[in-house]
Amino acid sequence: MFHDGYGRNMIFEAYERSEDPLFALENNKSIDANYYIEHQLQLPLLRIFGPIMGNDDKAQSLLFNGDHTRKVHAPTQEGGALSKFVTKSLRCKGCKAVIKQGMLCEHCAKDKAAEVVVSQMKDFQEKEQEYNRLWTQCQRCQGSLLEPVICSNRDCDIFYRRAKARKDVQLAQEQLSRLKLDW
Repeated sequence: MFHDGYGRNMIFEAYERSEDPLFALENNKSIDANYYIEHQLQLPLLRIFGPIMGNDDKAQSLLFNGDHTRKVHAPTQEGGALSKFVTKSLRCKGCKAVIKQGMLCEHCAKDKAAEVVVSQMKDFQEKEQEYNRLWTQCQRCQGSLLEPVICSNRDCDIFYRRAKARKDVQLAQEQLSRLKLDW
């Protein structure tokens, strides 16, 4: 299930809000976590704890309300209704100031350039290692470490993790390309 991205509580049938997981991952569609919490967790837990705690209302208030609960932050999806009017600005990796191009503002380019480069390289390396680990695991499952992975088993947990890892590597590579490493 996916959220409409605008914060509206829209009433749709479940099939109207469903989307292919790979399409959703590639297009930054946000998951409707409240749907899963209410339908996949809350109802079964209320069936279990309702009789133990006396009634469903008491179980509901103790289990799902209060300080121990937290809200889920959903990533924004690309291409919404207001996206034509909003521009995405670049931010400095050192101090988070708005910049026009590159990865660092003038101040951070002088003082923090080495730290930021090392941090970005480490982040890229970690994401690349995760992707390579998942890729190798898929190759082993396939039976050949020398052939490309042609797996399309969407029931496998690694299939979507590999797709997510590929996207993470691409984003980290884009950030690295914003660095001007000409020193």
